Amino acid sequence: MKKNFRWRLVFLALLFLFPSAFGLAAPAIMPIEEVKPGMHGIAKTVVSGTKIEEFGVEVLGIMKDKGPSGDLILVRTYGDLIEESGGIAQGMSGSPVYIDGKLVGAVAYGWSLTDHKTGMVTPIADMLKMLDAPSATPPLADTSEQLQPVATPLMVSGFSDRALNLLGEQLKPYSLVPYAAGEPAEDTIYPALEPGSAIGVQLVQGDVSVGAMGTVTYVEGNKLLAFGHPFLKKGNAGYYLSNAYIFTAMKGLENSFKLGVTGDAIGTVNQDRGAGIAAELDVFPSNIPVRVSVKDLTTGKTRDAFFRAVQDEQIGSILSAVGVYNIVDKTIDRVGPGTAKVSFELTAKDMPGEVLRRENMFYSPTGAAEASIAELHEALTLLAGNQFHPVDIIDVNVNVEMTQERRTASILEAKANVVSVKPGDTVQVTVKLKPYRSQPVIRTVAFIVPKDQPAGPLILSVRGGGMVPLLQLLLKKDVEDLIRPEKNRHKSFEDLIKDFSSRDRNNDIVVEVMELDEEELLSGRDAPGKTNPALDTEPKPTPKRELKKTPTATITTPLKKKDEKKAKAHLTTDYIIEGDTRIVLNVSDGK
Repeated sequence: MKKNFRWRLVFLALLFLFPSAFGLAAPAIMPIEEVKPGMHGIAKTVVSGTKIEEFGVEVLGIMKDKGPSGDLILVRTYGDLIEESGGIAQGMSGSPVYIDGKLVGAVAYGWSLTDHKTGMVTPIADMLKMLDAPSATPPLADTSEQLQPVATPLMVSGFSDRALNLLGEQLKPYSLVPYAAGEPAEDTIYPALEPGSAIGVQLVQGDVSVGAMGTVTYVEGNKLLAFGHPFLKKGNAGYYLSNAYIFTAMKGLENSFKLGVTGDAIGTVNQDRGAGIAAELDVFPSNIPVRVSVKDLTTGKTRDAFFRAVQDEQIGSILSAVGVYNIVDKTIDRVGPGTAKVSFELTAKDMPGEVLRRENMFYSPTGAAEASIAELHEALTLLAGNQFHPVDIIDVNVNVEMTQERRTASILEAKANVVSVKPGDTVQVTVKLKPYRSQPVIRTVAFIVPKDQPAGPLILSVRGGGMVPLLQLLLKKDVEDLIRPEKNRHKSFEDLIKDFSSRDRNNDIVVEVMELDEEELLSGRDAPGKTNPALDTEPKPTPKRELKKTPTATITTPLKKKDEKKAKAHLTTDYIIEGDTRIVLNVSDGK
């Protein structure tokens, strides 16, 4: 890499000496060893529209080993532009600094709640190393607690206030603070990029947009350098590079910042390291296409949207899920209780089956829109962060139906059509449900007694698909499997996908075997043959006029091994099922 860097400096020198032979001359470089306190120069940036303007820079000293890649140059900025912007503003990071016409580096660091006119410059020599695309990220050097990168403002358009707040909460660990922004005029013309131009690093583009803004430091052919400090410090990266339009610079007590929007995608940011970012024009990154269709059953309003999020293991799932939440929130245009029916398909390369499908219902008394994206976010995170191998999510298709109505139903009682059974028998389990503010209804689930079920009592749990059975909580048995059924159980990626896509849904009635020790089962009995009152939930007959009959459910095949699924049957309903109860059967030896 040192050899490549040395030849690059020779090449730059030739360009400077013979500009007519190569077109636009590249700037000469001033090594940090030649930079002395008291020197004055200029820096370039955009604070309005796309016009590049200049401000003054005075060198105050060299800060040894204060930056992620080595030394930093301490400077004081001045001039009308600095006065108007309130000092070094967020979005100025990457502003190229020149002394005697030679490129010194990029404005990159400052101090919050202090004099915003003072900052740090990353030497250009450290930034040029990124053009050689090293495979490892250099360690971040220990810096002063008050010294901070000139924060990169994250400009967001097409988001509701609630979605913007949620995005901010989710991105806090990455030190990204989103601001609401509008859109530039449709006839905006973006000039060719040059040092000082405003650029965007887009994380989401389409009907919604999320992008950071900074300043170009250096251009070499179809490659450029910017920021002077890391964005997310991902090392090898894959973000959209875009044009940017600046509305104005906003003064602030803690920090000033540029208010603007990202424009058209024009390339890929492929390096995100301690000394800044490097990008290549006319090459575009892998992305996650997201299609969303939302219908509000209460108002009849519908909305379809499309956007692309960056393919990133840490933030790709956050951006995709919050983007969907934003479309839901804008469609229903309200807060409070509601029920969501959500279905989605995720298509990915190198994933077993290639398509993951899921449908479920969710209810929340306070935030129905937030509840609607919970499982989608989980699925995206599961794929992106799986322990087996990387996958590229190539399509996300989400359909959401929302209603202000509370579509929940509580289990009142359950009753089997027989008390004594043999292995292999089919038992019809009648479940009485009480929908919220509605008359009781009945649903019937067909359960097959396992063929290897031993003689004796058999306890069946009847519960909602999203419920943890109360008795098992009290006995502290298999609770972790109920709460996180996928944990420590997957021997393959295929198992992981299968368990997620086939697990119980919130609107399922589930009938399954409860595995209890004989001592637990017999505890509390007054005499042999008498059922434990705590387990005896056999219901009294219910008048037929209150009930509505529905088809019976299909069943799952019971498995023998302890680490495999229990014998189970389920029925999908139009309600989110709450509560649980039990039925005790007596299994004969089958003879």
